[in-house]
Amino acid sequence: MKNYIEETYTNVQLQEGSRIIEQLLVECYIRRGISTKELARKILLPVPVATAIKKELIKTGVLTQDRGVHCTRKGIAYIENELGYGGLDRTLYGKLMANKTDWRTELADILSILTELLHMRPQVNVQIDQSKCTPETSLRRALLCLREHALIGKQILCVGDDDLVSVSLGFLLKRLFPNTRNQRAMISVIDIDERFLQYIRDIARKEQLPITCHNIDLRQPLPKKLCGQYDCFFTDPPYTLQGMSLFISRGISALKKEKGLPIFLSFAHKSPDFTLALQREFVGMGLSIREIISHFNEYEGAQMIGNRGQMIVLKTTELTSPDITATFEDMLYTGEVKRTLRTYQCKLCSESIIVGVEGEFFTIEELKNQGCPVCEGNIFALIDKKHIG
Repeated sequence: MKNYIEETYTNVQLQEGSRIIEQLLVECYIRRGISTKELARKILLPVPVATAIKKELIKTGVLTQDRGVHCTRKGIAYIENELGYGGLDRTLYGKLMANKTDWRTELADILSILTELLHMRPQVNVQIDQSKCTPETSLRRALLCLREHALIGKQILCVGDDDLVSVSLGFLLKRLFPNTRNQRAMISVIDIDERFLQYIRDIARKEQLPITCHNIDLRQPLPKKLCGQYDCFFTDPPYTLQGMSLFISRGISALKKEKGLPIFLSFAHKSPDFTLALQREFVGMGLSIREIISHFNEYEGAQMIGNRGQMIVLKTTELTSPDITATFEDMLYTGEVKRTLRTYQCKLCSESIIVGVEGEFFTIEELKNQGCPVCEGNIFALIDKKHIG
């Protein structure tokens, strides 16, 4: 079938990317007879821009205007067959997309199942910074994916998944599409911990969830078969600057080369200096911040972070590229970083700087914030590391 979204994008050339055209189409499909003004409000675009998109889609024959904007038969067929909305429980979808809805009531059955499944998951390995999020948090992440238009008909990746977000996504899809043969979304999980991967595989097989698992050490580059395939990814990385940068870099490698794709990053609330370094990393990788939701994540027994963490929704841009593409040799986990003395070399002037409890800078984020003492550059390569007991 003809790709009406790409055709429209070619003619309109939106800075927001082609995904916004898809969102406009879906709004017309779900809310028949929607006004242009309301349509613009829903997709967060100025009315003239929404009008221009609408007119192009009317030219293609997928939309029509008659007491509001409607999808034509051709448009409905395109949305259902090509975008994956065929068989959708539209009533439930409408309720879940409304922020005022009590989703815990609507999805009480799923939450009950997840509570049991998350209780039975493998014990966390604190040496690799694993922690247990609550069932509500896992399902809340899946709902966020739906509301960001990154679930239905999409290829979704979980970069590490001790929180079973993949399972929450799978159950949500199962509820949205009562006839599971109609839904087209696929979920992939990459993780180094085979215990969690096997647990997820067993659940997926028993519940017929569209999940595929891959045992991968993120210190190594992703296999080519996983690169450039996905529409979004979730990650809850080690709460170090290095860990965040590595997990986000590997996720970016897996994303399609499009702007406007969402990245769902769960991370601890940090100091202003650490947050500044974090945001420098985002900018360096060409990512924009879509939204920061404080206290979004809740964890069991994670007193070190106050049992709460933030959700940072990032979006890809034309400049997006991974910071790390080769084998990763730096310290990764919190325990490793605290017990090492590391030497970094400035990529601009080749000055060597020692980082750690006995170094010139205590942390790599402190070094990046202040810049190289010689040239003020803030791009460094690890050249040596020493365990200090």
